[in-house]
Amino acid sequence: MDSPTSIGLDFSLHGFEHVYGIPEHTENLRLKATSQEEPYRLYNLDVCACKLFSRMSVYGSVPLLLAHKSKQTMGIFWLNASETLVDISMNTESKSALCKTKKLKTDVDVLPRTDVRWMSECGIIDTFILMGPSPFDVFNQYAKLTGPQALPPLFALGHHQCRYSYRDENDVKQVDAGFDVNDIPYDAIWLDIDHTEGKRYFTWDKTKFPCPQEMQEHLRAKGRKRSLQRTLGASAYLDFTNSIVRNWYANKHGLDQYRGSTDILFMWNDMNEPAVFDGPELTMPKHALHAGGWEHRELHNLYGFYQQWATAEGLICRSGGKERPFVLTRSFFAGSQRYGAVWTGDNVAEWSYLKISIPMLLNLSITGISFCGADVGGFMQNPEPELLVRWYQAAAYQPFFRNHSHTETERREPWLFGENNTRIIRETIRERYALLPFWYTLFYMAHTKAEPIIRPLWVEFPEEVNTFAVDDEYMIGEALLIHPVVEAGVTEVNVLLPGMGELWYHLRTLQRFDGEQTLRVSVTLDSVPIYQRGGTIIPRKTQVLRSTKAMKTVSYTLYVALNLENSARGKLFLDDGHSFNYQNKNQFLLRRFTFKDNTFSAVCGDERGQYCTDCVVERVLVMGAARPTCVTAQCPDGQENPMHFTYDVKKSFLNIEGLRFNLGCDWMLKLNF
Repeated sequence: MDSPTSIGLDFSLHGFEHVYGIPEHTENLRLKATSQEEPYRLYNLDVCACKLFSRMSVYGSVPLLLAHKSKQTMGIFWLNASETLVDISMNTESKSALCKTKKLKTDVDVLPRTDVRWMSECGIIDTFILMGPSPFDVFNQYAKLTGPQALPPLFALGHHQCRYSYRDENDVKQVDAGFDVNDIPYDAIWLDIDHTEGKRYFTWDKTKFPCPQEMQEHLRAKGRKRSLQRTLGASAYLDFTNSIVRNWYANKHGLDQYRGSTDILFMWNDMNEPAVFDGPELTMPKHALHAGGWEHRELHNLYGFYQQWATAEGLICRSGGKERPFVLTRSFFAGSQRYGAVWTGDNVAEWSYLKISIPMLLNLSITGISFCGADVGGFMQNPEPELLVRWYQAAAYQPFFRNHSHTETERREPWLFGENNTRIIRETIRERYALLPFWYTLFYMAHTKAEPIIRPLWVEFPEEVNTFAVDDEYMIGEALLIHPVVEAGVTEVNVLLPGMGELWYHLRTLQRFDGEQTLRVSVTLDSVPIYQRGGTIIPRKTQVLRSTKAMKTVSYTLYVALNLENSARGKLFLDDGHSFNYQNKNQFLLRRFTFKDNTFSAVCGDERGQYCTDCVVERVLVMGAARPTCVTAQCPDGQENPMHFTYDVKKSFLNIEGLRFNLGCDWMLKLNF
């Protein structure tokens, strides 16, 4: 730091020894003590193939630190966009000293204490203490300050295919056809900087891409989209902190301004830390002046935030305010969740980078940025087939799902690694698409309730100390637990199933397990430990087609996993998948599903919703049920009709099929014994 001023403040967190957050770092979920080492640095930088387990900066910053213990979660939000250091010290203190001041009752003689020192190069002290006391209280309190996760268009939750770079229009069409030939669904193909004329924004290389609109219409006919990178060659840098500049930039996304674009073209803000190849640390000099006379040092970490904001506004204006935007950004700050998605940047095709991606994404998720992901297979170098398969299996259960690779790597389309690997990757991607109703509902809950989409185990099991440092498995919502395989040649993994009195069902075999135990689970290349939590109901699509748009009218199956009380609950959010009508015209459905007292019921979860759909529930599958003598359905007209069902005695699995219940209607199923 070379500023003439600096600020800092110390915090002592009594009783806390587990702290998290302050992304982005290539670190474990639980932050480490730094008193004898370098502090954590928050300063957005272009760091390709960044060193693992480093406290130094990478692409983005969120100055939010969370602390958790069995009875409380709290947070410290340090609202400062200049270069910031966070020093963490793990200490203890005697019970007697603390009890005198806090009137604390405890049976232990020594209590943990975490001391946190925040130091920023300039600015003012503007700090918010989030008191919780639950994890979800903290998430909600933070969202009230910085905003909720934006609800993305549905296609953005699908599978994305990207490369730096696809050569020309013919290359794009061949890759697109390859997905159809190999029966692999995907929703968007991405172009990197080589599609432009001399790396200039809002242009096309007329030799490689002479007919960009025709190419986009070719994709539209299959229900697919196109995303483009926005990066820099020899450049003058826009001052995105200036509202006049942001408005000018936003207007450039209009169809009349951006020649060759269509409304299925979406945006990718890359290298917006900003990356300045001949600047200090490959970024903008700190003494550069912005609008209002502010030095760059004052607001460095906000540069990418402002660009993503302007880009999202441009896409919204392009549609006259009707359509939801999709913008991916590499650089970010607190509040970036309001404008789109984030990815972890230029990773490497090595097992260690697959492994570290999990805690990196979890720390992003619990600091407000739920729409996050890592490049499948690693951006740099060439993944061995096993690594690529395992990376797909992990990323299919993470919010943003994109294969991306460097121009100097070998081609990485999923059908290029042998028939068996192609089969496994296909099945993995198809499972992602089957679960899209579940994912979309989670995004709605993140948008409206600030609930993280992927969660560390301690968020769902806040009093179980053995979950506090776990970062090799995680929850998806409250319903699914996944333990990705992140090491080569593994045939067994240890899976922690938390929760005293909980039940867990293996998603593939349907085998039931008690909670509060660690299982030694055998794995093959085509298997990953995934469990549905007892007491939950998950909506799925009954059929997978080539894109989210193609699956719009496909029927639903509800997976019911009973708990020890023989009950379960779940939700489903549904709208048109692309517009703001859910918000402006109440064109949505929120359905609540409940299984209790041997009765399954589907009712309205929000009376404001007015969306009409032809989609139906076709099947209800109940795990952990006893065998009924008959199953009857009570329809809206009051009629009770017998339903066809099958029962697997060994698995205690009930399959009720042949249903045709409209998603917008209330209905019940009764199990009779």
